[in-house]
Amino acid sequence: MAQQQRCVQLSVRPSRALVDEKFKVLVQNASPGAELTVRSHLHTEDKHNWEAFGHYICDSTGTLNLCQDPSLGGTYEGVEPMGLMWSLRPVPGSKPGLRMRKTNVETPLEVTISVYQGHLSEDFPEQKALAAVLVERWYMAPGVQRIPVTEYNLTATLFLPPGPGPFPAVLDLWGGGGKLVEYRASLLASHGFAALALDYLTNKLTVETGKMMENDYFENAYKFLEQHPQIVGSRIAMWGLSFGTSMTFKMAAYSKVMKLRCAVCYSGSHIQPVNGSVEEILKYCAQNEGKTRVTENQEVIWHDILLPIPEDPAFKVDMGRLQCPLLLVVGQDDQNWPAFVSAMDMKVMMEKAGNSHLLNLLIYPDTGHLIEPPYSPHTRTSIFRDVTSKQLCMVLWGGRTVAHSRAQEDSWRKTLVFLREHLYDRRNTSNL
Repeated sequence: MAQQQRCVQLSVRPSRALVDEKFKVLVQNASPGAELTVRSHLHTEDKHNWEAFGHYICDSTGTLNLCQDPSLGGTYEGVEPMGLMWSLRPVPGSKPGLRMRKTNVETPLEVTISVYQGHLSEDFPEQKALAAVLVERWYMAPGVQRIPVTEYNLTATLFLPPGPGPFPAVLDLWGGGGKLVEYRASLLASHGFAALALDYLTNKLTVETGKMMENDYFENAYKFLEQHPQIVGSRIAMWGLSFGTSMTFKMAAYSKVMKLRCAVCYSGSHIQPVNGSVEEILKYCAQNEGKTRVTENQEVIWHDILLPIPEDPAFKVDMGRLQCPLLLVVGQDDQNWPAFVSAMDMKVMMEKAGNSHLLNLLIYPDTGHLIEPPYSPHTRTSIFRDVTSKQLCMVLWGGRTVAHSRAQEDSWRKTLVFLREHLYDRRNTSNL
């Protein structure tokens, strides 16, 4: 029977789920041994189109199961049931330097999964799909509350899990691009943690006064969480990515206000003026911009601006002062920040101070700077606006797609385990 005469059936289960959940794609009633292309397509909030696709051959019953059958080509190869998500890339002809990020977490990513006859690699809009299914991928689980926060002059959003609480909490800091980034915090709330997404670089006060925030801004965010009636004030963690790790290291080691239960740091460095504010740390980095390298493709590499590690203790956080457990996650191909070199120095510092038992270190080969939640598309390069100079540049973040995607999945799973271990009572998770 000819392929076009068959009514090919496509199912994706679950069709509505959190972004860190796996789905199962099943094609049935195709011709035995048929060559098929399975494609995912996403039209993002910023009006760009992304796609991923794999080339498959049906079995003798005309069935294709992406959890068992290998892709023979496309944007990914092998048995990769989530390759349709983590290998998403801008469609040919798109603007260079795109990065996929969700801005409105109250709506889902709407991904169309389609099946085509033959092994296709281009011109999908001109082809007729044999079958298609719309899949919703959410950062917010049903019942999660999103609450804008302005107390203490904060620019922040609080996400609360379903139920009355009280809940342990995570103070969530992103990197040098600024803005209020909510998708990680909303996903944390979907897993049972209250989470406060905090804008500390481009917040309302900074915009109005032109002045960067002082260190007490982070302490005020901590106080807000500590005093919230639905949060357990003695069980608060801090999570920083990139530049956000600078403040996380500083607050964890030196703040007399913030008594963190634990800390999580991704892709960051402890090298900074220890007594400096956010503005002074940014100025310190700017002073070293002469070490910036540019590839033949005009991609900026910032990796060396904080190297070599200074001997002067005034310019690196004393990790020997750390008194809470720390999960440190670094990629060995981070081209943006000297995270791996910094991690090795911190490890030695903590061993000498006798608090190395507090360090949980995850090192991932061929992994770049932007370690995101699971199944997020790997971004090796993207356009970036520097928060101080306001200049746009193409930044090399690093990483190899398959290895980087594996690292995102593994680190997220282990981070949730780490947070549960230290923020919940291990003997009785209902007893906070």
